[in-house]
Amino acid sequence: MNKILSIALLFLLVTSCKKENSGDENLKAQTENNIAYGTDAQQRMDLYLPAGRSIGSTKLIVLVHGGAWVSGDKTDFSSFIPVIQQRFPDYAIANINYRLANSTANHFPAQENDMKSAIDYLIQKSNDYHISQKIVLLGASAGAHMALLQAYKYSSPKVLAVVDFFGPTDLTDLYNFYSSDPTTKSIFQLLMNGTPTSNSSLYTQSSPINFVTAQSPPTIIFHGTADDVVPISQSVALKNKLSSFGVNTQITSYPNLGHELWSDNIMNDAYNKLELFVKTNVH
Repeated sequence: MNKILSIALLFLLVTSCKKENSGDENLKAQTENNIAYGTDAQQRMDLYLPAGRSIGSTKLIVLVHGGAWVSGDKTDFSSFIPVIQQRFPDYAIANINYRLANSTANHFPAQENDMKSAIDYLIQKSNDYHISQKIVLLGASAGAHMALLQAYKYSSPKVLAVVDFFGPTDLTDLYNFYSSDPTTKSIFQLLMNGTPTSNSSLYTQSSPINFVTAQSPPTIIFHGTADDVVPISQSVALKNKLSSFGVNTQITSYPNLGHELWSDNIMNDAYNKLELFVKTNVH
């Protein structure tokens, strides 16, 4: 009798694992727009769910738009969605908005907090959406800054990889980069409620490079050498620190390219590299 019970329990366990990992063939591809993850009208995300998804096998890529923390929208990634779906057909994709700073409200760390809230929402709802809790973050400019900060500063949930398109990594250094640009410096002071001298704690706490450890997730970086908005030195410094801790990291610099308006050929090269990097490092 004991032997029969053991065999039955083993059968149930194996069957359960197969169901979890194989996906539900009855689940069709689905898109949900403007899902609220907070009470503010800007705390919204779009979610693209693949067919046959499952809690055990469907990983998630989260996209975070740029715009200097004061502008931009998830629609900035509209042309990116089909590319990600083609290259990662078994992944779910979340494309998030967050509160944008203005002269009177939503100063940092509002954006950091929104990033954390969006990720927490996706984790809490993973069973409902039939997706796993295996997360890759992909951001551009200010969005890359937020992705890096989430990945390095917070140990839970564990981010498995980060794709960084020309993101700020050291806000004190970036503030000093604008020493001859009083307009941009004043915007920075507004966003950060002061200067690196008057509010050093916030600058320190908001800089991803300060949270790099040996446990930081694999990171791939793309940056133009002629970027005059976020200098490539920001990415080089991050790459060097990650490497010093033994973190798997890769940087691609594109000669004479600025902050935006990258050609299709350049973007295709970046897509190829990030696809290989993610597929190699995320299991």
